[in-house]
Order: sequence, then structure tokens, then C-alpha cells
Amino acid sequence: MKCKKEEFIEGAVFHFYNRTPQGKSLFKIEDDYLYFLSKFRKNIKKYLCEVYAYCLMPNHFHFCLRQNSDKQLYRIFNDTLTSYALHYNSKYHLKGKLLQDRLQNKRITDDSYLILVCKYIHNNPFKATLVNDLDEWKYSNYLEYIGKRQGILYSKILLETYPDEFENYNLKIEEYQKYIDEKAFSDLLIDFEQNYRCSQMN
Repeated sequence: MKCKKEEFIEGAVFHFYNRTPQGKSLFKIEDDYLYFLSKFRKNIKKYLCEVYAYCLMPNHFHFCLRQNSDKQLYRIFNDTLTSYALHYNSKYHLKGKLLQDRLQNKRITDDSYLILVCKYIHNNPFKATLVNDLDEWKYSNYLEYIGKRQGILYSKILLETYPDEFENYNLKIEEYQKYIDEKAFSDLLIDFEQNYRCSQMN
């Protein structure tokens, strides 16, 4: 579900994601991941935000962000992806668009769903069988959540606000992995939205 421009207000939280066309890579080597993150980090100075969760994958990315100014937060990806695509195409002698579609985004208005999205984002490398243990994947802020790295692209707000959900986060992710194996995330999203609507009606 694509958010309307008027939803991009200070304090709003969003899940952003996009992928390449089938069979194409978004990141080939470590320098590609680091270049993308350096551009994103630079653009945070223009588009102030809290980085709740992110994960870069070989052919797609996920970010969960809170907008901290009146500047529409999706623009941080316009700037970052423009710079990255120019760099990537020049480096690998390619032409054409890098991503499959326009930036995808969904506004998050419920705390339970926000926590679920963070777990979903961080679990991507394990779900894709890229690693056996999530702390082996360097291109997300999962390592910050479990205290093994002190990076810039990480906000402590969720940990401080929901300590029961994020303390011993590695164990929480293991519990989540057992559940996610039984249901696709898209099904979880449908279930959550249906249950949320029902609770609002009662």
C-alpha cells in the first residue's frame, strides 16, 4: 500500500522497501553495500529521521524509519537511490533502471505491527538462507540491537520504549523465526490488519 503525500508528517513511521527486476543484483560486493549506506547516512542530515530497522539484501532493501521533520521522508530514497544508481551503472557498465518499481512504502500506526516489522526486516538474511546466524550479516542494524556493534544508523528508542520486546533480542528473533516459517509475512500482514480492524469495531 503506497502512502499518500499528506501522510508524511513529523512523527509518522514507515516501512520502505524495493527490489530489482528478477535476476538482477542490487549489491554485488561489500563496497556496494557500504557506498549505499554512506549516501543514506549523508542524506539523514537533510531528512531527519530515526532509523528503527534496516536491512540491505543482494537484490532488495528494507527500512523502518520515523520522520523527524516536515520534510517528506520518502525523498531520502530519491536522493540516495539516484546517487547509488549512477555509481552502480558506471561501475558495472550498465544502463537502464536499477529497481523494479517505484519505492514501496507503508505507514505503521500500531506499535505491535511496528515491532513485527522490525523483526521481519532483521530476519531477512536468515530467511533467505544467506547466513546461519543473523549476527553474521553486516548490512543491517541487527548487530546494534544485540549490542555487538555501535553504528550510526540505529535508534535506541524502541529498546527503551519496549524493553520486554527488544531485550535478549536474539532470543526474540529465534522465537519469531519459528512462527514465520509457518506463515508468509504477507499473510501475517493480512491477519494483523483484519484483527486490528475488528478490535477497533468492538
